[in-house]
Order: sequence, then structure tokens, then C-alpha cells
Amino acid sequence: MTNLTISLDENLVKQARIKAIQEGTSLSAKVREMLAAYVRQDMPTAPVVIPKLPVSKARGGLKPGIDPSSNRSLYDAMDAGMDLKNLS
Repeated sequence: MTNLTISLDENLVKQARIKAIQEGTSLSAKVREMLAAYVRQDMPTAPVVIPKLPVSKARGGLKPGIDPSSNRSLYDAMDAGMDLKNLS
């Protein structure tokens, strides 16, 4: 690391040190973060790649009487076909 001498308002430095301490860091670390962000702002960013998700090819839908907006209806439909003897 290299040292850098800069001139800043004394009151601003005091307030910044207090805030950095409250955030659990140091004023030097905050200045490094801000300087790094300043340098990065002009760098091109890599395009966001949205992965393709697998999509079911199944056809059909819910059986009549099942309300897709009701958790209770969906749970009841799932429980209706369960063999409770095989759960143990």
C-alpha cells in the first residue's frame, strides 16, 4: 500500500471517522472503497447472463375442485393420494 496526503476539512474528517467507527471500519478503508468505486465506474461491466431454466413439457393442469390460490386446497389434494402406511 502507498500513503497519500490530502487536505480535507477537519470537521468533515471527524464526522467521517465517527461514522466509520459506527460501521465497524476505518476511515482509510472507507476512502479505499470509495476510490475503488470511483475507478470502476468507467469500466465496462460484463453483460448479465440469465440462465435458461428447464421448462416442463407436460400438459394438463389441476384436477377440478383444486384452488391454486389456496394452500389448504393444495395440501388436501396432495394428501388425498398418499398411502399413510408407507410413511413409517
